[in-house]
Amino acid sequence: MSHLTQQERDSLPDSAFALPEKRAYPIDTRARASNAKARATQEYERGLLTAEEREQIDRAADRRLAQDD
Repeated sequence: MSHLTQQERDSLPDSAFALPEKRAYPIDTRARASNAKARATQEYERGLLTAEEREQIDRAADRRLAQDD
């Protein structure tokens, strides 16, 4: 998975993020969607995400992972 530069991240549409209102957890690729799920689990366990936010990230990432590339 390649690292996103700030310029690349800024150029992504809100729909490319699992939490579009925060522009957090990019899911524009299958690798980033998988990573978003893993990071969301870690952040939830650390108390930094609500259960609803984690579920929203998982749902968005799952939709992306179900897509054919």
